[in-house]
Amino acid sequence: MNYTLITGACGGLGGAFVRLLAERGEPLFLTGREEMRLQTLAENLHAEHPELQIEYFPCDLADGRSRSRFFAYADRVNARFSRLIYVAGADVQKGFEKYTEEKLVMQTRVNFEGAVSFTRAVMARSDLDGSTQFLAVGSVSGLYPMPYFALYSATKKALWQFYAALRVELIGRAKVTCVLPGAIPTRDDVKEYIKKQGLWGKLAALPPEKVAAKSLEAVQKNRRSVTVGFWNKMMRLFTAPIPLSLKMKFIAKKWKKTEKDAF
Repeated sequence: MNYTLITGACGGLGGAFVRLLAERGEPLFLTGREEMRLQTLAENLHAEHPELQIEYFPCDLADGRSRSRFFAYADRVNARFSRLIYVAGADVQKGFEKYTEEKLVMQTRVNFEGAVSFTRAVMARSDLDGSTQFLAVGSVSGLYPMPYFALYSATKKALWQFYAALRVELIGRAKVTCVLPGAIPTRDDVKEYIKKQGLWGKLAALPPEKVAAKSLEAVQKNRRSVTVGFWNKMMRLFTAPIPLSLKMKFIAKKWKKTEKDAF
């Protein structure tokens, strides 16, 4: 059986991908940190779509042993993959001196190492016949270095660069896309963060359903990367000529008073 593998399946954006593909009747292989939430999600999907093929298995993406257990289970059920959607991410935001070693390792591994690991593992379990798709959710935060959001922006930049390079390696064998959305109103803390940004935050934010639909459209077209949302595209266009030092000074002033540590 060929599945679409979705990480972060129980989250706001991951759930939007799940619902959209379930409506299309595509077989789904779901993962997240908590087995009970995955079980509940699978039961709800089966209630709405009785014929839908679903597998699930929990995985801590920051833990190499947990990732190995996940793919050992996939092999036991003879799973193959036609698409990877790597949604999971840790959006810790605070001054770097406030990080613990544990938090540093976790964010780096979830945002980048986990994505690279899952991509390699899915490649080994895919036909790579030209129809296979690899979709990673990056962020507009990876466009520039961001003081007080430094580790997040760096890992999202690394993810974008890795997928851009991989796309060239897999020409003719797979479609590879990294999408760059802005803030997505999912968790309560994110909604409050968007609210604090005022009019621009409201304009730049997009509902998860729209981000999911635009992302699937982008990878189907084999776009290298896509900035999701009109206002996010305008921001990228109009800030391009501004010297990086000024952009970082503005970002530092904007983010210095904001902290997110939800993981």
